[in-house]
Amino acid sequence: MIVDSHVHVDEVSQLGWMDPPEAILSQMDECGVDRAVIMTYTDLPGLNPNAMEYIERVLERFPDRFYGYIRLHPWYAEAQDLLRQAHARGFKGVKFHPVSTLAHPGDPATIKLMRMAGDLGMPVLFHCGDEPMTTPWEIAAGIRECPDTSVILGHMGGYFHVDDAIDVAEQFPNVYLDTSAMPYTNKIAEAVRRLGPGRILYASDGPGCAIKLELFKVEQAVVQPDARAAILGGNILRLLGEVVQ
Repeated sequence: MIVDSHVHVDEVSQLGWMDPPEAILSQMDECGVDRAVIMTYTDLPGLNPNAMEYIERVLERFPDRFYGYIRLHPWYAEAQDLLRQAHARGFKGVKFHPVSTLAHPGDPATIKLMRMAGDLGMPVLFHCGDEPMTTPWEIAAGIRECPDTSVILGHMGGYFHVDDAIDVAEQFPNVYLDTSAMPYTNKIAEAVRRLGPGRILYASDGPGCAIKLELFKVEQAVVQPDARAAILGGNILRLLGEVVQ
């Protein structure tokens, strides 16, 4: 089974984001991707107060194709209650995007939510790139305080911090690297050599990034069948508590 561990489904016309589930499903079907982890572009609570209900409706329409993450703004007091609600409603993980929230990964409010997610068995996905508050060692400030929470570095450091992302994952065994929107195929291969295949997750960040291209990167970087199968689906299914066939 191929599972894309990072895609977006959202419809916020005021911001110019109109990506209904059909937009990602068409790419998935073209490339033979069986399932995907979906999240909105917006953070709760905030610009889109109905984001949880929107993802929930998508999951109800396509129960065999998608898993849901809740995207949260840590500064709001109700974020903790929203996390509990999301877990009770079948959401599998949490997404933090420090660029849109301006919440540092080492901020106490973020750490509290990270620990809650860990207690609930939900992995935490961070946007991890080149912008302030998203670099791997900045995210490590939160990781260090949450050893029992599985943390995914989305984009594994972006364009200029990929080596740092691999270093952070090497230091913290609860860290996973998501391959989306990171251009260096050789760095995926290096991450597999240094960390083993069990902590690398195939992801696309679609539909903005083409699933076909992001899948091709992993297929070129990882030729060993068992390792490729783990990265393309087995690892994320284990993180989500799903049965791995």
